[in-house]
Amino acid sequence: MSTKAFIFIETSVGKTREIANTLKGVNGIQSADLVTGPYDVIVVIEAEDINAVGRLVEQRIHALSGVMRTVTCVAIGT
Repeated sequence: MSTKAFIFIETSVGKTREIANTLKGVNGIQSADLVTGPYDVIVVIEAEDINAVGRLVEQRIHALSGVMRTVTCVAIGT
């Protein structure tokens, strides 16, 4: 069973579209959408487990220039 997580990303000015487009091509990322509100991009991740979610966020999202802050929300059983 895989783990699904929603990553809320705050970006620096002028980087939102570039970050979303970059993340759309990353393995494990199901979607990366521009949104209004307190965050700029919402990413949906499907990964093997919670540790894989953490690695993906740390290595692929936090590593991008212009990512200011993230909030990770892991989906629980529905």
